[in-house]
Amino acid sequence: MREYQVESIPDLIGSLVEFAKQFSHASILSSNVYKDKYGKYEILAGFGAHRIIAIEEQPFENLKRQFEEKPSWLFGHLSYDLKNELEKLESNHTNHFSIDNLCFFEPQVLLIQEKDSGVLSVYLNEHVSESVLVSLFQEMETALKAFPKLQAKMSHQEYLAAIKTLKAEIQYGNIYEINYCQEFYKEQVEFNPYAGYLKLRSKSKTPFSAFYKNKKDYLLCASPERYLAKRGEELISQPIKGTAKRGSNEVEDEAIKTQLKNDLKEQTENVMIVDLVRNDLSRTAEKGSVEVEELFGVYTFPQVHQLISTVKSKLKKGLHFSDVIKNSFPMGSMTGAPKLSAMKLCETHEKSRRGLYSGALGYISPEADFDFNVVIRSLVYNAQKQYLSLSVGGAITIMSDPEKEYEECLLKAKAIFDKE
Repeated sequence: MREYQVESIPDLIGSLVEFAKQFSHASILSSNVYKDKYGKYEILAGFGAHRIIAIEEQPFENLKRQFEEKPSWLFGHLSYDLKNELEKLESNHTNHFSIDNLCFFEPQVLLIQEKDSGVLSVYLNEHVSESVLVSLFQEMETALKAFPKLQAKMSHQEYLAAIKTLKAEIQYGNIYEINYCQEFYKEQVEFNPYAGYLKLRSKSKTPFSAFYKNKKDYLLCASPERYLAKRGEELISQPIKGTAKRGSNEVEDEAIKTQLKNDLKEQTENVMIVDLVRNDLSRTAEKGSVEVEELFGVYTFPQVHQLISTVKSKLKKGLHFSDVIKNSFPMGSMTGAPKLSAMKLCETHEKSRRGLYSGALGYISPEADFDFNVVIRSLVYNAQKQYLSLSVGGAITIMSDPEKEYEECLLKAKAIFDKE
């Protein structure tokens, strides 16, 4: 591989999105200058598939084998439907996308900008000609239009009825908490995912922002949540549970943040998932190494304030990084507690297949470090079927007010629903 140093590039993300058009696979991960002590990169991107790892059967065992045969940079995703490989579960809703449950690609072109660096390093796979870079830094001129109007898969009243049913399950003692999701969609829509991502990013700059292309499927992601990161032997998970709207001014903003941090319902949601994450990480952790570094941290994003906790552990000697993912996926913040019971009820009462939504997107480095987000606040588009999807959800506990939960769903989709 060769390395190129590029000091200043106008509209860098726009240039990278334009560059992605010529490849079947692309992944652009951007932290939007977010102050994250666990993040290593401001921009990390891969284009073109020199090698593809797409696995449906025994996915984690095969990922481990193929990575060990050739350690390399990998970009890709873990679909929520991998749950069916890990537990005796199924997904019966219509699948509108052609994406594999697990897919990673080794890029032909790799771009790295480290945190607090103005330098972008460009690496070429040895089998790729330098001519592929000709169009990389051309200025992009694309009109950014509003997102198409989406329709709800379920009515307002159907959503309220489902929440009441799930609260009854909690009263029966079958679950303690469940992350219930609903879909907004549009069929037969001509949508420009490249311009769509730039529009989304301009409205909602989040630390786990991503543009992801996998053949005819596109993910436009404005996620604020880290599922799991590995730094050497250290594992970090940062579940989000607890949401509040932004204020109209700084004084109101601070009052809302204080209210969120002290809200018993939001704290209850958060601590239940923290306990679940601690349990998941303990399966692969050195004895006594699981710790809660931060509980109920309040973090601010363009549309919302969020309650985030940080759970850490140390990987047990002799275990592979794939074992950690296998033993913690799907993430607790998108399932509930107990996890298996919650997933079964999600399948029963939700109206849509989640697929890539509430899965994870990220990278694996040649040194076997990784960082994966939680796929939320995202649009998923299949260009062949012309199907556009936005799913949103929230944690349901015994204290949940169905109407307020519905309002929270709309708040989380604000960046896409707003016409400005």
